[in-house]
Amino acid sequence: MQIILFILSLWSVSSPLTQPKIYTTNTGTIRFRSEAPMELIHAVSKEVKGAVDVDKKTFAFRIRINSFEGFNSPLQREHFNENYMETPKFPEALFNGKIIEDVDLSQTGTYTVRAKGILTIHGVSKERIIKSDVEVKNGMMKIKSNFTVLLSDHNIPIPRVVKEKLANEIVVELLAELNQK
Repeated sequence: MQIILFILSLWSVSSPLTQPKIYTTNTGTIRFRSEAPMELIHAVSKEVKGAVDVDKKTFAFRIRINSFEGFNSPLQREHFNENYMETPKFPEALFNGKIIEDVDLSQTGTYTVRAKGILTIHGVSKERIIKSDVEVKNGMMKIKSNFTVLLSDHNIPIPRVVKEKLANEIVVELLAELNQK
């Protein structure tokens, strides 16, 4: 009888019905654009790491700041990392929290959700609600999100000498394909 109970307990632990549904990525893409009066700056990173726990409706994403490429020149990238983002001191940006909507992301479909969480950039954490489009299909989750970040919200200085070349409002786009673990 004990062996039967043991086998039943193993089955219930390993049953797909009880396994958490977690989607992860290490290759998401994030782009940003600074559109100032005298200069347009684009940069992209394809190193977004993230996870979504469907059952708990929680998420966590991070990006290494020095993984951004593009820019208008190598010097501009250097200034971005050393002078503005202070990458050695603040190497990552993070966003983690909960999905607000009462949707079942374990089901195939397309959803618009709001992610409420803490966005940490340049060592400054701000609560944010960011709207995202999510598609769940065949063990994959695709997330697309567009939002803005104010440099002033994260204590990122804009020196007077480059005020016309660097916008305070940065437009951000996230694209991520996550696979179910």
